[in-house]
Amino acid sequence: MIRWSMLMILSIASICCLAATSADEKDKAAEKPAAKTEKETSAAKKEGDNKGSEKSEEADNDKFTAKCPVSGEAAVKEQFTAYKEKQVYFCCDKCKAAFEAEPAKFEVKANHQLAQTKQFVQKKCPMTGGPLDKEQSARVSNVTVRFCCEKCKGAVQSASADEKLEMIFAEKAFKKAYVAVKVETEDGDSKEKPKAEKAEKKTDKSKEKAEKKTDAK
Repeated sequence: MIRWSMLMILSIASICCLAATSADEKDKAAEKPAAKTEKETSAAKKEGDNKGSEKSEEADNDKFTAKCPVSGEAAVKEQFTAYKEKQVYFCCDKCKAAFEAEPAKFEVKANHQLAQTKQFVQKKCPMTGGPLDKEQSARVSNVTVRFCCEKCKGAVQSASADEKLEMIFAEKAFKKAYVAVKVETEDGDSKEKPKAEKAEKKTDKSKEKAEKKTDAK
């Protein structure tokens, strides 16, 4: 009888141990996906933060950061005047008036602003007028300037800040290196022209072609 009781006790103990082990394994299995989910969430958050940072950097690059060519203060889009068939921006009406009275006096900084606002783009070396080497470039007052060779680049880099501006954006060098960005529609007209004028111009061109064909016959 005692043996039978001992066997029953041992059997019950074994069953309890197996049940406890099985429960522990289930708990561990349940914990693993949770841990993985936490890691995935952290990775997703990090990726989101990186994307947000990239967008913020792009937004910063798109900000209007031109400086007034008269005062050197931050310019605003609302204050501008026509210059070389483009626009130069100022910080106030007073500076705008000063520039309009003597544009040649401020041409170096005005030309620099045209390049900074990407209304003019560089096509040749400002020192020699030669073709550009993409490996030879330097930053000049927040504008990336390219050169034809290391010698030209070195000459600019060794100069003072004011001398650099003069070497790159003085009228002679600027004309040599930069060209205006063309803003035209497919029919060659300016975007500012009314649609009626464009349509009229197209009609006139069609008439001219028809007349030429008739004369040829």
